Amino acid sequence: MTTNVGGVPDQPQSEHETDQVSQNQKKEQGAKRKRMKERSEVWEHFDKEDLPSGMQAICKYCGMSYKCGAKKNGSSVLWAHISRCRKYPFNTPKDSKQSLISFKSAKEPSGGTSGLTYHKFDAGSIRKALSFMVIVDELPFKFVEGIGFRHFCGVIEPRFNVPSRITVAKDCFETYLTEKRKLKNVLKRCNSRVSLTTDTWTSIQQINYMCLIVHFIDNNWKLHKRILNFCPISSHKGDDIGKEIEKCLLDWGLENVMCITVDNASSNDTAIGYMRRKISGWKTGVLKGRFLHMRCVAHIVNLVVSDELKTVNESVQHVRHVVRFIKQSPARLQRFKKCVLDEKINTKKGLCLDVPTRWNSTYLMLNAAIELQDAFERYSGEDPHYVVDLNERDGKGSPDSDDWNNVRRLSEFLQAFYDLTLHVYGSLYVSLNLFFHELVSVAVLMKDLVSSDDVDMCLMACRMKEKYEKYWGDPEKINLLIFIVVVLDPRYKLDYVEWMITEIYDPIVASKLVDNVKVALNALYEEYRVSSGNDVNREEVSSSKDGKTPLSPKHKKIEVLKIKYKKHKCERDGDAKIELDKYLEEDTAEDIDEFDILSWWKFNCSRFPTVGRIARDVLDVPVSTVASESAFSTGGRVLDQFRSSLTPRVVEGLVCAQNWLRASPFPSIEECLEEVELLEEGNI
Repeated sequence: MTTNVGGVPDQPQSEHETDQVSQNQKKEQGAKRKRMKERSEVWEHFDKEDLPSGMQAICKYCGMSYKCGAKKNGSSVLWAHISRCRKYPFNTPKDSKQSLISFKSAKEPSGGTSGLTYHKFDAGSIRKALSFMVIVDELPFKFVEGIGFRHFCGVIEPRFNVPSRITVAKDCFETYLTEKRKLKNVLKRCNSRVSLTTDTWTSIQQINYMCLIVHFIDNNWKLHKRILNFCPISSHKGDDIGKEIEKCLLDWGLENVMCITVDNASSNDTAIGYMRRKISGWKTGVLKGRFLHMRCVAHIVNLVVSDELKTVNESVQHVRHVVRFIKQSPARLQRFKKCVLDEKINTKKGLCLDVPTRWNSTYLMLNAAIELQDAFERYSGEDPHYVVDLNERDGKGSPDSDDWNNVRRLSEFLQAFYDLTLHVYGSLYVSLNLFFHELVSVAVLMKDLVSSDDVDMCLMACRMKEKYEKYWGDPEKINLLIFIVVVLDPRYKLDYVEWMITEIYDPIVASKLVDNVKVALNALYEEYRVSSGNDVNREEVSSSKDGKTPLSPKHKKIEVLKIKYKKHKCERDGDAKIELDKYLEEDTAEDIDEFDILSWWKFNCSRFPTVGRIARDVLDVPVSTVASESAFSTGGRVLDQFRSSLTPRVVEGLVCAQNWLRASPFPSIEECLEEVELLEEGNI
């Protein structure tokens, strides 16, 4: 017990009162530590000075002073100053003309990079860049909520507040809508017809998707490929596919369609028939949709070759067995590699086992095994289990010289089809004019094998030739664009096409096909010439209307009559026919590997305006649907087992936006003008 000042003894405190006092002290100490922490953070930017007027806080960067010490002078004033201090190095200047200097790479017009450029903090630009990264790199939306990514952003730019995955999803869809508007404007300004490829696919969600891709040549004669839609479809029936294509085209405002490339499914025949009727109703078709249906070449080649390889000869089976034996064990594979080195075989090809349902994998297996033949023979003497195991499988052992000769002949035969598919798979370059040459090489090869002494190869070539002629042997069913496009190639023209047709077809079929090509070419030219005249009429009448003095109805009729007279004079003088004849009679261009057909037409379309318009509309026609199939690969990665809950609308936005952002940008007007100036100066 203690006594107070007056001598009155103090009453002893109870345990409850003691605990209450200790809790209050802890709270005060915690609040004090919190205040000290806050003060310590802001005081990293200020110095304290005790002046006659009182305690002052002086900024370390600009020297501005503020009163402090009193209760009314809290830290909020100091924080406010730091956020707007011009000399604080991590603040964005208020003046838009001022930016921070940084040493990041910046592309120069000359193609090089400069090390010094400016940087200004812009949260909106960072969010756009973030959505770009998520779309292009196929990242999940929850990636932005990861601890590592948020820490990285905090180190790179502390002022940027990383958005949530919901906000990022909205930003990505906004990017899709923005890029869609840009593509619509480009297609609207394009003066050529477009070609389409389409295919269907079933996702992991068991939803049917249809991919529609547009191929077109812009006003600068550059070939482009863009995904228009990646949308769900009710079924794989032809009418449903046709209606969905029509819906997509109306949404994009596209009516001038030259060709639609599809695979060989019967439902696609129905879809093309539906679209032919719709395009004819729009009155925008070419020769009533005569060239609208283009069958996928890669799909036809797969049908022609795959069925024959299902019943391959024994030599292929023997090679397949030895490849499988070596690849079954890592130790065997290492020993085989040593045999390759010992035989001094200089090749980068390795053993690959084929998939029997894919003929191209069988070709790659045989092609690699043929180059490694000596290594196989050396390996048979070093591994005692090699011959024993193969004898148990097929009763023969390792392949002999006859097997290797048979495999070599089959590989050479399959190489023609393999090269054909490689050329037509391209979608970023003109492929229709290349297909004709591959078609000729395959036809010549089969023609030689049909009369060959090798019974197996002869029978295989005969069966393949029957299927080959089913698609490319009937003059009435074949799409004549594959011949017309070669006529429009200045390296070959009509004489070359006629001569090649007579070499690969029977005389009766060749004569009929040559006549059909000539009739179709003349009809195509005449339709374009008439439509070109109508376009000129509209342009000249509209330019007259744009004058300072508006034309009266009477003068408008006179202007139309004058234009008709000019057209009549041209037809009477034969100028209407001379353009096509002049192009065909002109000397052919030099056939070199570096020849660029689009560049040639770009700089010669002024001499042949009508033929140039035909070439521009025909050269963008793809001969395979591989572009659509690659889009399904993207869709499969976007819709994996971890993101199967995405809605079809979001999936379409991600797939389309990725394709648009990854593609090469469209040239600006300034870039086109610069190229024209260089051309006029003779620098191109």
